[in-house]
Amino acid sequence: MKKAIVTGGCGFIGSSIAKKLVEDGWVVDIVDDLSSGRLELVQELSPRVIPADLLLQFYENNPTRKDTDIHVIQGDFSHENVLANIMRKEYTHVFHQAAIPRVLFSVENPSYTTDVNISGTVRLFEACKGNVERVVYASSSSVYGGSENLPTPETETKDPKSPYAWQKSATEDIAKIFSNLYNMDIVCLRYFNVFGPGQYGDSAYSTAISAWCHSLVNGLPMRSDGDGTQSRDLCYIDNVVHANILAATSLKKFKADSYNIACGDRTSNNEILTYFKDKFPQAVARDAPWRQGDVMHTCADISKAKKDLGYEPLVRVWEGLERTIAWWGLDS
Repeated sequence: MKKAIVTGGCGFIGSSIAKKLVEDGWVVDIVDDLSSGRLELVQELSPRVIPADLLLQFYENNPTRKDTDIHVIQGDFSHENVLANIMRKEYTHVFHQAAIPRVLFSVENPSYTTDVNISGTVRLFEACKGNVERVVYASSSSVYGGSENLPTPETETKDPKSPYAWQKSATEDIAKIFSNLYNMDIVCLRYFNVFGPGQYGDSAYSTAISAWCHSLVNGLPMRSDGDGTQSRDLCYIDNVVHANILAATSLKKFKADSYNIACGDRTSNNEILTYFKDKFPQAVARDAPWRQGDVMHTCADISKAKKDLGYEPLVRVWEGLERTIAWWGLDS
């Protein structure tokens, strides 16, 4: 029986992975401090919420569990009780999705985000050492720093341009060290601009698509950063979930190998903005400055993920955008 803990499992990506794992018959625990995650994203799983401080006491009082029981451990992913549970070999797999996200926030808060994203992850890896079969780590395309070599392969020299990007890059490096020193099986998935249902847009750090959907729902102008010519390899959430399942179940032995997870093409902000304006005549755009730390273009070479993982994008940009708009209730 496969048993997983999903860190950040009440977030956009983590909750989507957790729900797919449950659907596929895995026993699943979620850990999330709910600083940005939302219980409503996993409410359909009817989870039992357990404070991290009471986790070991809970297991002592409840020594057996049904495979269908879903637990949400409310607390930091590196909480001592969470790590103790991992070291007791409660899980076969760790899907490490938790992080303090968004480039701009890391620019404004470099030391705080480094403490969480690097130090916390090192503690997590240390607990996993010899106690789980595999760690699937959520990395980021930001490690490339806006490479001009498009589509960008995994062999491209990393050149992070923000604290967040450096934190993801540095964690890949420490994953390689852990893999070599302790024979740990770790696989790093470099996500490219994930979007889709479950991604909210009410934060200053929200992605463009979710922020624009939020603006339309609330009758607000859509913020357009820079001149709109920046482009992204937009990756619908189902593709990322698919990649995580493939990475977790692969028969390959991983040594902190990194894989681009994307669609292998790119779409500009102006193209998306034009789509919204055509579809919703009431839409109004508001010009805004460039976001500090953002790169101009991203586009992934996904041939390595295809070869090693059997990965193929399941949903392309425009279909994903239609599904996202439907989730927001904008197509009614």
